[in-house]
Amino acid sequence: MRSIINYFKEIYFGVKSLLVGMKVTGSYFFRPSAIVTQKYPENRKDLVMFDRFKGEVVMPHNEKNEHKCTGCGICEINCPNGTIEVISKTIVTEDGKKKRIIDKHIYRLGMCTFCTLCVKTCPSNALAFSQDFEHAVFDRTLLIKQLNKPGSQLMKGVE
Repeated sequence: MRSIINYFKEIYFGVKSLLVGMKVTGSYFFRPSAIVTQKYPENRKDLVMFDRFKGEVVMPHNEKNEHKCTGCGICEINCPNGTIEVISKTIVTEDGKKKRIIDKHIYRLGMCTFCTLCVKTCPSNALAFSQDFEHAVFDRTLLIKQLNKPGSQLMKGVE
């Protein structure tokens, strides 16, 4: 007797679930303006990506060509597949002290899994994700990027 009740209970919940799904589909059928599907690439010029979208890792620079990267290498250590390589050099400051600065901050976009570990673990918030998403190229070497701009230097006040 109990198995027969469970059998009809399962049929009832199955039909109820089907009707709920049909209600959602039917509401979009009668209100097509509620659909948020993007018509890419027709809307390429007007396309606005969501805030959470992760395009590629960038190193923001200010108008004086300064960045916040101290060259500590934490992003390189935390990257699970070796996407980031920080090449640093040591300079002698005016005080006579030795200071480590970045020479090149290499980012291999083709290897990146967008796990965000590099951005989240950066102690100086030097890395961020951009909204750029069109990265199709015929030559893989174009996916290897230097994040620090030529001639850039560490932003004052960042240690």
